[in-house]
Amino acid sequence: MKEILDAIQSADATTADFAALPLPESYRAVTVHKDEAEMFAGLESREKDPRKSLHVEDVAVPELGPGEALVAVMASSVNYNSVWTSIFEPLSTFSFLERYGRLSELTRRHDLPYHVIGSDLAGVVLRCGPGVNSWRPGDEVVAHCLSVELESSDGHNDTMLDPEQRIWGFETNFGGLAEIALVKSNQLMPKPAHLSWEEAAAPGLVNSTAYRQLVSRNGAQLKQGDNVLIWGASGGLGSYATQFALAGGATPICVVSSPEKAEICRSMGAELIIDRNADGYRFWTDEGVQDQREWKRFGKQIRELTGGEDVDIVFEHPGRETFGASVYVTRKGGTIVTCASTSGYTHEYDNRYLWMSLKRIIGSHFANYREAWEANRLIAKGKIHPTLSRVYPLAETGQAAYDVHRNLHQGKVGVLALAPREGLGVRDPELRARHLDAINRFRTAPVAPTADHSAA
Repeated sequence: MKEILDAIQSADATTADFAALPLPESYRAVTVHKDEAEMFAGLESREKDPRKSLHVEDVAVPELGPGEALVAVMASSVNYNSVWTSIFEPLSTFSFLERYGRLSELTRRHDLPYHVIGSDLAGVVLRCGPGVNSWRPGDEVVAHCLSVELESSDGHNDTMLDPEQRIWGFETNFGGLAEIALVKSNQLMPKPAHLSWEEAAAPGLVNSTAYRQLVSRNGAQLKQGDNVLIWGASGGLGSYATQFALAGGATPICVVSSPEKAEICRSMGAELIIDRNADGYRFWTDEGVQDQREWKRFGKQIRELTGGEDVDIVFEHPGRETFGASVYVTRKGGTIVTCASTSGYTHEYDNRYLWMSLKRIIGSHFANYREAWEANRLIAKGKIHPTLSRVYPLAETGQAAYDVHRNLHQGKVGVLALAPREGLGVRDPELRARHLDAINRFRTAPVAPTADHSAA
């Protein structure tokens, strides 16, 4: 690995130099083990500890197939799917690997007793398989996490609809929390030149997800003047939704859980903030009953902030805890767009407020190829910025995942893989200088953790 890192850090290494580098037989990776999938049986979700289930160990370099690339990973980041994998919820990811392994001889490589996780990376191409023409060894890249086979016509108009659509590093093996990753070449995109490795690795999954959910014609189709309610507006996903709303001429109403998180939203340019903890919102009176009086109080506060208007769009991802309130507060004819369910997958709402008011619920999941490319292009142009708050070494990925699980973080949590320290990989210092405050916004902001992962 030292030769690979030396070549990456050299100013003179060529495509031929990278192509000539010998590949190691093994590399360090963050894994979960199939024989430990029941280790947290009987525990509540919040009591399941990723530090116990995530291992950093040497694994074999996978065989490179057609249309694929091996990438030296300089940095990665932790997403909520990394947490789900680490606590084996809602089910063990080994069921995904087993299913994928049955698809073909080539995909059988993924069905292993260990799972290399991670759905983000920034790094350098080492090898390209047959049929790859757009990338060369030595190219600096980031990777989005959409893995599809594209053999069915179902996915030709929207690759997210491919029946063999998967999230790389979650539903496939050989993910990005490692020194080397295996990706399909059409996952690769140019690394934004003004960002360091860890900054470039942070936006991928959440930035693309927020783009499809809020901006794309496949999502809410945000327009100028829209009022957009954003749950967890300073978090890993919501921080990008807040930026997209502001960049698109909409008005975000940011829901946060502390004064420190409210201040981060203000620093991004948002003005309308609801601190759900300070205001004492409790949408459920017990496990089975929602309090509609709280929905109404919440809607009243929104109208006070907006000058009497309801929200056009709700950016939903907490799920069970907030969904009933989200449906209620949306204006007549408005849209609730939902991905993930960090507080629970079983959503309950009063259908009268949906059906009689002609509201829409749109399910949104990651992004198709074009949406991911457009989202990355906005990062590269300095229109949208990383929300990286803290960076861990690969050996401490368990702690990074624990922080995300318990909401002890802000924005995105990064992980250094091959990069020996933070701050490396910047190729355009002039563009960086123009946006330095925005790039560092989440690094410098004080945060009081809430230890509550529901809707922060």
